[in-house]
Amino acid sequence: MADARPPHVPQPEGATGVVVFADGRTIWGQGFGAEGEAVGELCFNTAMTGYQEVMTDPSYARQVIAFTFPHIGNVGANDEDVEAGEAHALGCLVREVVTEPSNYRANYGFADWMRRWGRIGIAGVDTRALTKLVREEGPPTVAIAHRADGKFDLDALQKMAAEWPGLEGMDLAKDVSRLQVERWTDGKWRWGQGYELGGEDESRPHVVAVDYGNKRNIFRLLVEAGARVTVVPATATFDEIMAHEPDGFFLSNGPGDPAATGEYAVPVIRKMLETKKPLFGICLGHQMLALAVGGKTSKMFQGHRGANHPVKRLSDGAVEITSMNHGFAVERQGLPDNVRETHVSLFDDSNCGIELTDRPAFSVQYHPEASPGPQDSFYLFEKFVGMMG
Repeated sequence: MADARPPHVPQPEGATGVVVFADGRTIWGQGFGAEGEAVGELCFNTAMTGYQEVMTDPSYARQVIAFTFPHIGNVGANDEDVEAGEAHALGCLVREVVTEPSNYRANYGFADWMRRWGRIGIAGVDTRALTKLVREEGPPTVAIAHRADGKFDLDALQKMAAEWPGLEGMDLAKDVSRLQVERWTDGKWRWGQGYELGGEDESRPHVVAVDYGNKRNIFRLLVEAGARVTVVPATATFDEIMAHEPDGFFLSNGPGDPAATGEYAVPVIRKMLETKKPLFGICLGHQMLALAVGGKTSKMFQGHRGANHPVKRLSDGAVEITSMNHGFAVERQGLPDNVRETHVSLFDDSNCGIELTDRPAFSVQYHPEASPGPQDSFYLFEKFVGMMG
């Protein structure tokens, strides 16, 4: 019941969840969360904690997450550990059946939380075998379904998977970006206090952040580092951004193909660079900066997703343990002469950071705000705010 097998695997008794590949392979399990069907790209995440933050990360739009850590959901869910106002991942696959929460901060069981946000979960899946499959074959398209009565139309689910076009060429930033300008005030979370209010002091350097699908903890750490933050939609024009009188620009993470989002984002970023004001980008924002200066991006074979990725800082050889979530990468070859590579992955030697030599602009592919993950890279927020100060 747990492994990916050839097409037409008989349905085990009591199975209420199923994963169907485009080629007809099926994986059966126990459904939880919302009932229904969804189709998207299957990826795996190696983080041992932070499943709620992962599920609410907008960068996971149109993706199904297989968690390699076996015990997911056991500490329940709450209203604080979220990175957006809703869940963005389509659903998740987990090894062990989700238990009742065993944590004093839990407001809901994880299954109830998934149901609340209309997200499908399937337990009883050998997610490590599935991870090996993704590593060997690349991320497949799958349809997932949960039905309490156990009745599934496997042919229809296979057709859904076979006809889904894939993430290449998709601009998803518009789908997940906020529609209105927002003044951000939340600071870092502290034990027993929650998220502190901050960032309202007009004397702080003012960051205008472009929301391509941001994680909230990015803005919290900008506030923690001493900035005042205004967030604008992904489609904001250069004039609309400059109307807020920024001291610097921030380009957020987000889902989809950076080349597709770049169709409207890159011209705006080029104008930002002409101002010579400091600019900082993370993940999709990193890719947007690279495209704006003449670099290229491409789809990765399996992507990087987890909270334990080692990255080498080329300036001094230090190694940062980082949180990552990306399926596209900046190509190392062909970067312009005014671009200096600053970080590389120690897993596959892919690019993880750049800075411009003729402008105060830099970006990283990984997530220095973590959530979940280590906090080795907070210095990047302090660097950016210091550049504005």
